[in-house]
Amino acid sequence: MGNFAAVCKADEVKTGQVKEVTVQGRAVLIANVGGKYYAIAGRCPHMGGKLAQGKLEGTVITCPRHGSQFDITDGHVVRWLKPTGMLSKVGKILKSEKPLIAYKTKIEGGDVMVEVG
Repeated sequence: MGNFAAVCKADEVKTGQVKEVTVQGRAVLIANVGGKYYAIAGRCPHMGGKLAQGKLEGTVITCPRHGSQFDITDGHVVRWLKPTGMLSKVGKILKSEKPLIAYKTKIEGGDVMVEVG
């Protein structure tokens, strides 16, 4: 079992909201879905879009840049780029589908804890 680090207070991230934190120099997205907390890489692997600026619907976060969608429970790709013509096709060719890193979380003493190693 790895080490956990406190990244924010649990009450800072209300149900249905997200918050970006920094963990060991990396942007990490914290999401609260129905009182359960998830942590995934905070940047889209396509072109680095800030996922904290995206839209969370259930357990799916949508990148604000190009519409890629990821499941926050495990980081898997739901949709790679939003299909919008030739540019989308070129983008898919140049940068292949890549899931997000997902981190284990727990709540301890009112803090959201993220596994860091």
